[in-house]
Amino acid sequence: MSAEVSRKNVVVFTGAGMSVESGLQTFRGDGGLWEGHRVEDVATPEAWAKDPVLVLEFYNKRRRKVRAAQPNAAHRALVDLESAYDVRIVTQNVDDLHERAGSMHVLHLHGEVLYARSTRDPSHTQYLGDTDIALGDTCPLGSQLRPHIVWFGEMVPAMDEAARIVSQADIFVCVGTSLQVYPANSLIDAAPRRTRRIVVNPEVPDLVPGDICECIAKTACEGVPELVASLLR
Repeated sequence: MSAEVSRKNVVVFTGAGMSVESGLQTFRGDGGLWEGHRVEDVATPEAWAKDPVLVLEFYNKRRRKVRAAQPNAAHRALVDLESAYDVRIVTQNVDDLHERAGSMHVLHLHGEVLYARSTRDPSHTQYLGDTDIALGDTCPLGSQLRPHIVWFGEMVPAMDEAARIVSQADIFVCVGTSLQVYPANSLIDAAPRRTRRIVVNPEVPDLVPGDICECIAKTACEGVPELVASLLR
């Protein structure tokens, strides 16, 4: 059997704490505000219906910050892990830092901020590059473009695929997530009983059962390179 076939599967589930050390804020920031806005005002279908201009400008600003950000040591360490393991990343993050670091297999649960989506046909998405979205920008069907983001209150189309990926994990690693956002927080239960579970987060979530999880109480940039080094040894 070849080394490629015998590789263990590592599934890494990443949250906002993965990118915060690249300068990208989390929506659970100071005072419960997301870059100065209530989540309900910029990240729900109701917010879009009420004030699409505000929502578009909010994501335009976030898009500019994502473009300016750079992958950090944790992103790069996960790329190094691919030299010895079959690594799949499932992320709650809407940035492209995993891809820019060089990760080969990334599934975005909550969408991608660098893409726009048709309001008429959700299957139509388009890469924005260096452009933003303005009111009046339309898809080929003539409907308004919106951020390609899964807002609170919307279904998460990639959940079934994410659960399938996690179900094949030999090692399941959670990085930088509070495990408080449903339904993504259920993924830790999708891993087989035999799976080695590891959580990397400065504050280990109360929901994590210590008897079946290894906990590394460090930031992503501290804990992930340390973990990768140990796995590669």
